[in-house]
Amino acid sequence: MDADAAIRAELYRLRRRLPDLSGAVLGGVDGLMVACDLTAGDPHHLAALSAATLGIGHRFAQSAGHGALHESVVRSAGGCVITYPAGAYGLLTLVTYPDSNVERIHPEARATAQRLGTMVDSLRHAAAMANGPSPDPTAPLAVRTPMATLPADLWAETGGLRPPGLH
Repeated sequence: MDADAAIRAELYRLRRRLPDLSGAVLGGVDGLMVACDLTAGDPHHLAALSAATLGIGHRFAQSAGHGALHESVVRSAGGCVITYPAGAYGLLTLVTYPDSNVERIHPEARATAQRLGTMVDSLRHAAAMANGPSPDPTAPLAVRTPMATLPADLWAETGGLRPPGLH
């Protein structure tokens, strides 16, 4: 089973174990969707908002001196949206029905977030290894920026980029 199928299967199993869930989305801390098992709503928007919400929740926890954030819960008339960190680079977001028992959801969701986080982190690590070593953070800016990687023939004699179509 490939990594994408394993992630989707994990989301599917979570939804089957917890009937209080109407959906699950795995996104990245960058706000991009990785996988989803969602019955309604836009998973791309949910992934983006989850990243923003968890970032704000993390800042709240730090400002209050409460340490690492475990989850972010948004309660509304239509149910809850709960976001859990999933490793260093992932976010598991769950959507519940209005009368869901959130305390019953947390233990299962935290365990699933940990398993998914391991998968996401290993995928990210593998992608980073495939792309080569990351630039040295102490190197001069001209060496470690995307502009430094452009082919030399893109630069005009004046030292600037040529407008498209002009040679």
